[in-house]
Amino acid sequence: MQIFGVDIGGSGIKGAPVDLDKGDLAQERCKVLTPQPATPDAVADGVKEVVGHFGWTGPVGVTFPGVVTDGTTIRSAANVDKSWIGTDARVLLGDRLGGLPVTVVNDADAAGVAEMHFGAAKGRRGTVVLLTFGTGIGSAVFVDGVLVPNTELGHLELHGHEAEKRASSKAREDHDLTWEHWAHRVQKYLAHVEMLFSPELFVIGGGVSRKPEKFLHHIQGIKAEIVPAQLQNNAGIVGAAMRAATGI
Repeated sequence: MQIFGVDIGGSGIKGAPVDLDKGDLAQERCKVLTPQPATPDAVADGVKEVVGHFGWTGPVGVTFPGVVTDGTTIRSAANVDKSWIGTDARVLLGDRLGGLPVTVVNDADAAGVAEMHFGAAKGRRGTVVLLTFGTGIGSAVFVDGVLVPNTELGHLELHGHEAEKRASSKAREDHDLTWEHWAHRVQKYLAHVEMLFSPELFVIGGGVSRKPEKFLHHIQGIKAEIVPAQLQNNAGIVGAAMRAATGI
């Protein structure tokens, strides 16, 4: 069974048909740059371009980098235009896609669902925290496999700063940090999250999951096991498709 997944990020919009039996992309993904400013209409045009690239005519799952309530209403927009707040994303995107059925989910929640079912956290019980490091820091928290939605732990305060402003991938690039220096910032962030949630497992997602050898060995003193996301930066696409297909 194939369902289309789209992952809206602060820097890129990417999508592809997903093979839900394998938990992997059925075709090579298409990616376009996130428009600046990332207004609802402009982002919807980007989503339409990605979906149209494949001539897709079925259900579409879409991730959003912020709080999504009831699978439709946007409640926060840290890394896209603030005009998203209050937008009915399901209606907006469905209309832009010519009436295709659309399901909307928080981006990190989607990635977490994919990793719990097909990836690094498959079969894991207890408390699992997935953290995606990209333009910001997304989070997905699971207790015995059940998602606690819209946690948004990237906005925790850490040493007087919003955590994602110090420890996201964008922060590493903007401040030209070495991988080791950046890993020490991530370590402090993980210690803070661990203090709050005491997870058995941290899954590190986002683009950095392709390069765990660059930074993971620099992270010390965390009691929880730390592993890179197996689906890497495709986890959000896979999770969005899963949500569209099953409502998981």
